Amino acid sequence: MTLNRDTVVNLAILALLVATAIGAHVLGNGFTVTLATKAAIFGLAGVGLNLALGYGGLISFGHAAFFGIGGYVTGILASHASTGTPVATLPFTVMGSNEMLGIWPMAMLAAGLAALVIGALSLRTWGVYFIMVTLAFAQMLYYFAISWPRYGGEDGLSFYVRNSFPGLNTFAPIQYFAICATLLAVALVFTAVVTQSRFGLALQAARQNSQRTVALGIRPYAIRLTAFVLSGMIVGLAGSLYADLNRFVSPAMLSWHMSGEIMVFVILGGVGRLCGPVAGAALFILLEHVLGGVSDYWQALLGLLLLGIVLFAPGGLIGILTQRRRHA
Repeated sequence: MTLNRDTVVNLAILALLVATAIGAHVLGNGFTVTLATKAAIFGLAGVGLNLALGYGGLISFGHAAFFGIGGYVTGILASHASTGTPVATLPFTVMGSNEMLGIWPMAMLAAGLAALVIGALSLRTWGVYFIMVTLAFAQMLYYFAISWPRYGGEDGLSFYVRNSFPGLNTFAPIQYFAICATLLAVALVFTAVVTQSRFGLALQAARQNSQRTVALGIRPYAIRLTAFVLSGMIVGLAGSLYADLNRFVSPAMLSWHMSGEIMVFVILGGVGRLCGPVAGAALFILLEHVLGGVSDYWQALLGLLLLGIVLFAPGGLIGILTQRRRHA
């Protein structure tokens, strides 16, 4: 079987991320393993956004809402599990949980329901109006979290014991990285299958020319809404993993800054590229670690890099490595 250049680059990026974590573990450098884990989680969030942005043309500035919802579901369930109190008693009793296999579906379901509501309303607009509506919804949730004293309000919510996974010690950095990297790989395979399916081809057709899509008997609204919900669920899973990584969740996960960072991951790596968000997230973490030690204004340097990519390498890092631009 002959692999094309894109596939080789995608596999190389994933292999480099895994090799970095394993090499750091062998050398006893837990901090670098944690950085690789953070890159995998941010890459997962970028993969989710890329499904809506890269393949569907939906420029959402509100995906932090789903990231934060996934984080808060994790933090709330974990905190109630530690105290033994129910999360809710009406209309039925919901107890806390410290099992990742139980928390992840809850986080994805909550993020998916939020994406369904937000998408159903915001997709009735287009262009800059769509951007502003998604941003407005995310900021609404951000200010709600700030004013929610039961779960820490502006100070956030801490849970001191990382949630458990059968057969693994989630406190061991390399084992938690393995969980995050596996979920990232599953999300990438899922995205590849979806985008090559009839649904994915219809989604990309709607991005290129919605009027022609309608003429073919395809409803762009339903397709875009489905992609938006799937995107939100993946980002919600990433938020759950990020909350567990830090054992802390705060309104910052819901802020527009987080939405911007997730979008930066996609742009740096390459919009509409399968592993583009992973490469972008890894590059972002690397620059944050390296440049952050050089100057407090490292984000200004990142901005210059981002500007250069947008102007001179619209295919992102993946486009540079494959020496091909993504077709509109």
